[in-house]
Amino acid sequence: MTLPAAPVTVLDDQDAPPPAGPPPRFLDLGLRLVGGVVVVVAGVLTGVLELLLATVRVGGYLIGVSVLLAIGANIALSWFAYEAVGRRWAVALPAVPWFALMAVAAVRTSEGDLLLAGDNWVGLAMIVAGAMTFAVMGFRQILAPQPQLLGG
Repeated sequence: MTLPAAPVTVLDDQDAPPPAGPPPRFLDLGLRLVGGVVVVVAGVLTGVLELLLATVRVGGYLIGVSVLLAIGANIALSWFAYEAVGRRWAVALPAVPWFALMAVAAVRTSEGDLLLAGDNWVGLAMIVAGAMTFAVMGFRQILAPQPQLLGG
């Protein structure tokens, strides 16, 4: 006894779409370069935002919102840097401008202006937390196992 079968269409090899492969090398390199630039700019912007929020007060008391922002933003920037650039050293792309911005903010200008004072516990905690976050994310990238290539 035979069972009824559903009709099946047969496609020629010429009608089939080409198999999906990796993007062209030039496009891949361009996207990685744009991703790197975005990460560097984002590192500067989050650093500026964290410095602005370091002096936020509620009821006359400093709150640590910039510390939480430094941790969260630096984790996200480190992850995005690796994903966008595809290299383990990419965590340095947002970290270097962030560190440079914090160093410049802690130096008094010739006019006596200071963005990040030593008596502001939030600013000091923000620098320590942000630096530790970049360090941990960098070490995680270094210690992560190398991805296995298919067919290799």
